[in-house]
Amino acid sequence: MTIAVGDTLPQATFRVMTAEGPATRTTDEVFKGRKVVLFAVPGAFTPTCHKNHLPGYLTHYDAIMAKGVDAIAVTGVNDVFVMNAWAESTGGKGKIEFLADGNGDFAKAIGLALDGTGFGLGTRSQRYSMIVEDGIVASINVEDGPSKADISGAEALLAKL
Repeated sequence: MTIAVGDTLPQATFRVMTAEGPATRTTDEVFKGRKVVLFAVPGAFTPTCHKNHLPGYLTHYDAIMAKGVDAIAVTGVNDVFVMNAWAESTGGKGKIEFLADGNGDFAKAIGLALDGTGFGLGTRSQRYSMIVEDGIVASINVEDGPSKADISGAEALLAKL
């Protein structure tokens, strides 16, 4: 079942890079008591994710944060080292929280896993964005294909805030 507006995010654990190395963050640690814009990508460094989806959130970072958002986070089914390299290479480090869902556990738990085996990618996340308020989904926008970043892009999400 796909997560919907009004649903509480399931308990999951992400990997994040800290100054001390990889660490874990639970959904409660990321979302509890906060208004968070979360967007998901099928893969760091992949063309649409790297050239269209993430850059929009960096471009519109200040405008999104000005709407009372506590954090912007991105998740993808990549390991913490890849997500950290992506954060560093895009200038997103320190602005956007990069949440590695290495085994796709979060994507599966919310019903938004993507079967990329036909492209040699294994299990990935569908592309989406959501507004999460205190762990509850307030808005969700799922793309109908992995190569699109229209309804889940920063401009579309900003219009919903």
